[in-house]
Amino acid sequence: MKKGFTLIELLIVIAILAILATVVVLVLNPAQLLAEARDGQRFSDVAAVRDAVVFYTGTVSSPTIGTTVGCTAGGATGFSGAPVCGTTGVYKVDGTGWVDVDLTAATGGSPLATLPRDPTNSTTYFYSYRGENTNKTFEVDAVLESTRYKITEDKDGKDGGDNSSFYEVGTNLYL
Repeated sequence: MKKGFTLIELLIVIAILAILATVVVLVLNPAQLLAEARDGQRFSDVAAVRDAVVFYTGTVSSPTIGTTVGCTAGGATGFSGAPVCGTTGVYKVDGTGWVDVDLTAATGGSPLATLPRDPTNSTTYFYSYRGENTNKTFEVDAVLESTRYKITEDKDGKDGGDNSSFYEVGTNLYL
C-alpha cells in the first residue's frame, strides 16, 4: 500500500492556507502599516528640526528666526512662498533651506547635517516651517497620512496647534 496525500487532501490544505493568508493581509493591512511607519518618520523629523532650532536660539547671543519658508512639493504650499522640495539646496541648514534659520551659527555648528525630507514628499505630504523673529518663536508642520495617527489618535488635531490638518510642533503653534 502506497503512503502519501491524495489530491483532494492537498487542495484542502492549500485552500486553508489561502484563507489564512487572506485573513492575515486583511487584519494587518500592510499599506496602513507603511503609512504608520512614514508618520513615525515625520514625528521624528519635525522633532529633530524643532530641537535644532531651540538649540540654535539657546546658544546664539542674537538669534535670527526666519519668517515664512517651508518645504513643498509640486506647487503645494504649507505656507505661502515656500520653495519646492526638489529644488537644489532646499535641505541646507545654513538658512537657505526650507527652514529659514542659519543652524550653522549655533555653538558647535548645526545639530543637523541636512534638513529632513518628508518620506513621501508629494503635493499632499510635505514639511513646512514658519517663524516670527520679534518674539523668536517658530512652528514646524507635517501632514500625516495613516488612519491611526490622523483619525484614530487624531495626533494632528490634538497637538495644541491652530490647524487640524497639520501635525504642528514648535514654540508657537499659532503662526
